[in-house]
Amino acid sequence: MSQGNAAAGPLATAGHSAQNYHYAQQQQQQQQQQQHQQNSMAQSKALDAANYQNPALYARLGNQQGNAPTAAAAAAMYGNSMASINTTTATNGVPGATSGENEALYQLMVELFSATNREQALAELSRRRDQNLDLGVALWNAYGVMTILYQEIIAIYPLLNPPALTMPVSNRACNSLALLQLVATHEQTRMQLLKANVPQLLYPFLSTTSKAKQYDNLRLTSLGVIGALVKYDNHEVISFFVATEFLPLCLKIMDIGSELCKVVATFIFQKIILDDGGFNYVTSHPKRLHTVLVILSNVIKQMVAAPSGRLLKSVTKCLIRLADNPKACEEMRGDVTENLRDSTFAQVLAEDVSYRRLVYQLIIKLA
Repeated sequence: MSQGNAAAGPLATAGHSAQNYHYAQQQQQQQQQQQHQQNSMAQSKALDAANYQNPALYARLGNQQGNAPTAAAAAAMYGNSMASINTTTATNGVPGATSGENEALYQLMVELFSATNREQALAELSRRRDQNLDLGVALWNAYGVMTILYQEIIAIYPLLNPPALTMPVSNRACNSLALLQLVATHEQTRMQLLKANVPQLLYPFLSTTSKAKQYDNLRLTSLGVIGALVKYDNHEVISFFVATEFLPLCLKIMDIGSELCKVVATFIFQKIILDDGGFNYVTSHPKRLHTVLVILSNVIKQMVAAPSGRLLKSVTKCLIRLADNPKACEEMRGDVTENLRDSTFAQVLAEDVSYRRLVYQLIIKLA
């Protein structure tokens, strides 16, 4: 027994030591994980303070001497959210998308955090927005960048009424909206932008009535963002704009906007009524349907003196779709389509085969 106990003693001691060693390793790993989480939280708070409270602090995070972070530092800071820029040439075949240009885009995104450099960075990013198809994804995922774009948009609300908007301020806001359109165009970020209710930030711009160029540019660029969302025929997108009372704003621009604004607004309206939900919304109420037909008639009459082929085709497509409703079809047999059915736009009919086919299609439906 004494020999057995003597033999078992070292084994038990060794087993107990192994357990203690394993337990100590687990404790050390837990402590390391906790320390890593604390460091991550501290860095997140520092970045948050930098982005929203003190841009100078953000600069110090990148360079202790106070310079803005380099493109490489920005790429490391943003991580995978900006990695999509580097793969654009390989995956999408974007011409001229070199690594140097990608680094320049990194640096421009970093400069958005500087109050001094932001305006120039917005203009340059807007100018380069066609160089990389995945820039919208990088903008959406980069830490704090979308917040900066929202701030740029909201900052000019006080200048809308009473009208006090200058051309430079309008251009700056339009550059922010152009970058927002990139996010609205990309399939990976389109629905995220919609679910965040971001398009509603643009409604105040669409409700302006001033015909000054700075306001017209603002309306046109805002319509461009919405047009990028609706052009893919997504029912959820259409339902969003129907539910958020966008249609009255759209119809008003179709009635009193500039030619380009009319073209984009009519295209958006056409996309809305092509969807069954949008079509039912417009045609289910007699007064609403009558208002729509009156506005479309006004758009046609306004083009008698200066026809626009693009606008004529969009309006005709809207009328063809509305003719699927018996009440609308009956009302359109009168003054609404008179100028389309006579020789008012004979020159456009003669020059544009696609428009001529649309007019024939409308006449057949009305018959």
